[in-house]
This record gives sequence, C-alpha cells and structure tokens, in this order.
Amino acid sequence: MSNKTWLITGAARGIGLSLARQVLARGDAVAATSRTLESLREALGADSDRFLALEVDLVSEPGVQAAIEKIIEVFGGIDVVVNNAGYGQQGAIEALTDAELRRNFDVNVFAPLHVLRHALPHLRQQRSGHIFNVASIVGFQGGYAGWGSYVATKFALAGLTETLAAEVAELGIKATVVYPGPVRTGFLSRESLVVAQHAIADYAAAQASLDLHLNGLDGQQAGDPEKLALLIIQAAGAAQPPVHLFAGQIANELAEEKLKAVSGDLAAWRDASQATDFSE
Repeated sequence: MSNKTWLITGAARGIGLSLARQVLARGDAVAATSRTLESLREALGADSDRFLALEVDLVSEPGVQAAIEKIIEVFGGIDVVVNNAGYGQQGAIEALTDAELRRNFDVNVFAPLHVLRHALPHLRQQRSGHIFNVASIVGFQGGYAGWGSYVATKFALAGLTETLAAEVAELGIKATVVYPGPVRTGFLSRESLVVAQHAIADYAAAQASLDLHLNGLDGQQAGDPEKLALLIIQAAGAAQPPVHLFAGQIANELAEEKLKAVSGDLAAWRDASQATDFSE
C-alpha cells in the first residue's frame, strides 16, 4: 500500500509502536494515539507531514471524536484504522470487582467502539478503508483460569468485528480481527498487567497462571512484534484480506485445538441438540 493514512491507537509501545514505525518507513502517513504526548514523542519523534501524534483518552468519546476530526483536517482522510490499545486484567471472576471489570471493558471494548463510530462515517463516505481490531488468541480460545475479564473483552472485540465485516462489506470497507499469540512486548510486565485487588485462595489455578505469566513468560514470549506488524501490513494490502487473522504458531495451534473441541461437542450432542426443534 502507498499514500495511505493509518490511525493506530496505543502506538507508543508494543505492537502499535512496531506497526507505526514500519508504516512510516514504507512512506505512508500515521496518526498515532497514546495516553501521553510525551510517550509518542519519545518513541516516534516530532510531528511531520506524515506523522501526527495525538494525546487521547480513548475512553472519552468527545476526545476520540476531536482526535479523528484533527486527523481528517491534517491528512484529509483515514484509510486504515488499527484499534490496538488495551490492557490485561488478571483475577478470578468471583474476585474481580465491578469497577475492575468495567474499566477493562471501557478500555478494551468501548474505546474501540468510540473510534469506530467516529471513523466509519469518513470511511463510508469514501467507500473504502480497512479496520483492524487487535484481539488476542484468548478471544478465540478462552480457557484460561484467572483471565475471565480480559478473555471476555477480546471475545467481544472479535464478535463485533465479525458483525462489522458483514455490515461494511457493501460499502467497500474491510474488517479484520487479529488474534496474536504471546508477543514479546511489555504486556505481561508488572507495570502493564493489572491484577485484581482481591484474591481468593481457593482459586489455585488462577494464582498459578498469574505466577507463570509474571515470573516465567514475561520477556520470553514467542511472538515478534516486528513480524506481527508486517503481517498486518500484508493483510492491509491484500485484495481479499481475512476476517480472522491468527498470528504465530501458538495462536494457530490453539485455534486448531478450539475448533477440534467445538467439533467434538457438536458431534457428541448433535442428536439431543436437534431434538429441541419443533417436529414438523
């Protein structure tokens, strides 16, 4: 792709930063958001004719609306939207507070919806564009004790992307949900991962999972953020991009395990399931 304008949220670090750098290196324009302007300046430098840094609280719909209006004013349009910003919330479902759950959904689900509501009118008017919603493999295969909130937000993001793809197809717009496996970013660091304030000792599997991720997997993830960014760029340039884009060997294997498990449940319960229909 050339001469395109990308909107990338959460671009000061991790996957978003890798993607922003690669897109700029290809000659495209990038509007990047982060919670602080300073973090974007440190990561990507000063504004230029192809780069616009925006300090945005994505949970604030007026803030998102103002940011998108600024992008249109500066670049004249948006071609690719990448909803990348988000964070992990750990904790057993019983232990999580209402405030912890709502904050996780605000950032991981409702913030991307703010972006979509205000970007889509421009994409619809130009009858083109591509939206990438970055979920996680846990948004497809979610059987992980202690991650119920995060898993639920990523399933929600995946589901809304499927519906979005069906809605915007007639408008010339494409939508893709990205399912990365473990990626070697700061996602699992103690500075990024949010742990429930309350723990219940009976949920030993949830605690073991937290210990494993913080003490064993952080910094050891198999996924390369630079290669993941390249995969997104490749999909953005495809004539027929996928709705579901899995990233990494672990993601592919876990997806296959999920498909096999669902297929098994379907087969085992098919007769009982179909018996619930009216007999005509």
